[in-house]
Amino acid sequence: MNDALAAYPALDALPPAARARLLHASQPICVAAGTQVFDERQQCQGFPFVLDGAIRVIKRSPQGRELPLYRVLAGETCIVSTGCLLGHTDYNASGVAERDTTLLLLPQADFDALLAEPPFRAFIFALFSERIGELMALIEEVAFRRLDARLAAHLLGRGRQIHTTHQQLADELGSVREIVSRLLKGFADEGLVRLAREQVEILDPAGLRRVAGTDPV
Repeated sequence: MNDALAAYPALDALPPAARARLLHASQPICVAAGTQVFDERQQCQGFPFVLDGAIRVIKRSPQGRELPLYRVLAGETCIVSTGCLLGHTDYNASGVAERDTTLLLLPQADFDALLAEPPFRAFIFALFSERIGELMALIEEVAFRRLDARLAAHLLGRGRQIHTTHQQLADELGSVREIVSRLLKGFADEGLVRLAREQVEILDPAGLRRVAGTDPV
């Protein structure tokens, strides 16, 4: 398991006894793609160290709409789990494995004990700060940027041939399928994209960049 934590080099600064406790207490978990790793109002089971794969963290509305918050990849941390552990509260978002994922789960009691170690505390709060910055950027994006610009930018980040559904795009943007479908049809009418079943082909990247606001006028 020492090799497994190579994804988190900051932990090398832990004293030997603290590192041994972390490795001994952490429980290895493997989850298949599509598995719900945690859900809102569930008790937090521990701090996850993602070794391989990815966990998509989302916020769901009562109507079933989803807003993607962030992804946790190998070597990264989950601010939702961290906040719950620090505050001893339940989860306030959901996490789903995007692909087959391997992680180590450090129980609450051992997490609390290791916070007394300056290297571990610095590691946790540095990652916490980084995630907070990402969430602030997401809030700004959702609150102040038009959906057509966000959709155009999202498409540009996916390559020329995008295999997806309108519903998946809506979920990724925190919108609804009907609005995304209408915007995509508008893009197609302008010759920016070509639509097919579960596929979007970008025909005019420069035009999409203008919509996204990333090209000078």
